[in-house]
Amino acid sequence: MPIKATQTRTPVYSVALCVIAAAVSGCVATQPVPAGAIDPVVSPAMGQVVFAPAVVDAYVLRPGDSVAVNVFGEEDISLESVLIAADGVVAVPLIGDVQMAGRSSSEVGREIEQRLGARFLRDPRVAVNVLAYGSHLITVEGSVETPGVYQFAPGTRLSGGLALAEGATRVSDLRDVAIFRETAAGMQVGRFDYVAVRAGQMVDPVLQPGDRIVVGTDNLSQFWQDLLRTLPAFGLFTSL
Repeated sequence: MPIKATQTRTPVYSVALCVIAAAVSGCVATQPVPAGAIDPVVSPAMGQVVFAPAVVDAYVLRPGDSVAVNVFGEEDISLESVLIAADGVVAVPLIGDVQMAGRSSSEVGREIEQRLGARFLRDPRVAVNVLAYGSHLITVEGSVETPGVYQFAPGTRLSGGLALAEGATRVSDLRDVAIFRETAAGMQVGRFDYVAVRAGQMVDPVLQPGDRIVVGTDNLSQFWQDLLRTLPAFGLFTSL
């Protein structure tokens, strides 16, 4: 039988955990846990503002994305597939560099139409379509069939992220799923009962680039396990 190593907690460790736990409890104690049927309204607390399907044309192009630029009736100056460079720029025939990163595809299309119409074409019509979301990567680990890093499309939810990893293993604890998320304000973490998610009793959260999904938090360090147990609510992202 393998010997399980034990950890000796130092006073500093215990104090740090207590401080974080107190802060987390204060942040989420007054927020209700989503229950019942899934609410179709976009929920900022669930991270659904940017990538929710209800938000039309909200996706912002990023370096690493592949796009097609279709100038209707002008195949010679259309681009079947082009990668947005690290500086966010794509060279378009006749008009040169176009800043794409940080803008929606419709915004980019309108600029190309204006620049082509100003000098080269009469009433051009342009469509910019995303072919691959190269910047959209998530990490799925823990008790899943195929842990790894996966590319995903905007609007993909937790259920879709687990499907990319071919689902959870038979021995996984689906009632204990964590999502770690880096934001401009710092690290956030959310706990989810995936059994409740599948039953429609908890919101299936929309994923964001860089999310780390952990199925069965027993694989985490003891510090993170203890911290997650202090969260008083499921289904909410909490800043750490």
